[in-house]
Amino acid sequence: MELVRRAVRHPIPFGVRRCGSALAVSCAAAPRPANVGGARPRSPCRCTGRVSRRAARAAKSRKTPRGRPPTAQRRRWTIIRSVDARGQFRRGNACPALTSGRGAWTIGSVIGKTRPRWDHPLVPVSPQLKRRAAQVVKNLRRDYPDATCALHFQTPLELLVATILSAQCTDERVNQVTKDLFRKYRTAADYARAPREELETAIQSTGFFRNKAKSIAGACKILEEKFGGQVPRDIEALVQLPGIGRKTANVVLGTAFGLATGVVVDTHVTRVSRRLGLTRHKDPAKIEGDLMELIPKSEWVAFSHRMIHHGRRVCVARKPRCGDCSLESFCPKIGVES
Repeated sequence: MELVRRAVRHPIPFGVRRCGSALAVSCAAAPRPANVGGARPRSPCRCTGRVSRRAARAAKSRKTPRGRPPTAQRRRWTIIRSVDARGQFRRGNACPALTSGRGAWTIGSVIGKTRPRWDHPLVPVSPQLKRRAAQVVKNLRRDYPDATCALHFQTPLELLVATILSAQCTDERVNQVTKDLFRKYRTAADYARAPREELETAIQSTGFFRNKAKSIAGACKILEEKFGGQVPRDIEALVQLPGIGRKTANVVLGTAFGLATGVVVDTHVTRVSRRLGLTRHKDPAKIEGDLMELIPKSEWVAFSHRMIHHGRRVCVARKPRCGDCSLESFCPKIGVES
């Protein structure tokens, strides 16, 4: 049992978890307790870590109905699945973890200490991709020096309401609706106390008006109760409001307050980023993580607006105007039909 005690006492560094292989080998090497007083001896640990090469090849050849190796021989996996409001990364189970030695330790992501890649944690971005991203930032800065949010607003509350209305709706339509809406409702208390049917009628042309009216009224009620009717400058507080996600929070904080809390990822940013090869994901949270790793933080706010403008004017969904694009010389045109 001395081997077992030594293995358990061994300090485990922060962010690193112990594999079952080393501990299982120690348990197997320790003497088994005697059957004293008729007590049933404890069963030995199952060694699911290190196996012989012949056994590994045999296990690899055997496939389950889903085409995956048996659970006992499956590799350990870890991935950063999403990011919460505080910028903390959450784990998933779809990417191989890094190991040191011969499998004695498995190194996962160190939460709060590093910003690992979404697809391969702790693997650095290639220099070629960094150079391409830097060229994209440079060219877009030259093409759209005055790019800003297309929504019309005068206060952070108006921008918050307009951003909620812009979901599945064009900015032009939202600006038409908010022209009269902002004259009628001026404070968070006005939205919170307004009859639901009246608010729904005012925003009906933006689509999904019932859900949007519910989100606006609920968010403004919380703003009135907890923040004195003012929009907080904290992304963690914003994403707790009804109908407010990271996209809306980034728009409000970046445009109204000039705070770089992330990259705004809408349908245009998603399309342009994938065509440029800056990301291969479709999930907005993962796309934002890739762009935040490639783009300097000082450029996050302006880069978001410039990418949206470029997606609307040049890199459109159907038949993109590649001949008029300043990024064509280094764009891999992923997903673009020739």
